[in-house]
Amino acid sequence: MKIIKYLILFLVFIISALIGKYISKQYIYRLKELEEIKNALNILKSKIKFTYEPLPEIFEEISKNTTLNISKIFTKAKEEMNNKSASEAWENSIDEYSGNLNKEDKQVIKTLSKLLGTTDTDGQLSQIEVTESFLDEQIRQAQEEKNKNEKLYQKLGVTIGMAIVIILI
Repeated sequence: MKIIKYLILFLVFIISALIGKYISKQYIYRLKELEEIKNALNILKSKIKFTYEPLPEIFEEISKNTTLNISKIFTKAKEEMNNKSASEAWENSIDEYSGNLNKEDKQVIKTLSKLLGTTDTDGQLSQIEVTESFLDEQIRQAQEEKNKNEKLYQKLGVTIGMAIVIILI
């Protein structure tokens, strides 16, 4: 009977430590996604500037060259451009995105939709550059939050697990 009790206590400890690890990973994933979006916007900017391809084709190519989470944004926007304008398609794809980005991140990325597909090349390029500058600030904040909270949540998970085990003993 004591073996079962200790096994359950050990499992409680491991589960709480894993929960802390999971929460701390969210900060890493958010930072990676923001950096990936910035890289995708760089590709978008150079494609608009030099190739003059239509936006759906550019979005399809970007979705093939980015990670799974970020490629969903561009794939969804490309699909919605069949029925909607580029700016509406972009906003809807950001709204439906369920990755690790917070509301502020999504709002910054949505700023791109203001002139996307509605103005000339220079207007779109300047809007992408504005969005990139906002993204730089979000990346800086995400880096600070990661540095501050990553170890905190890992240690907090272990500490809470130990506290629960001590209480239950």
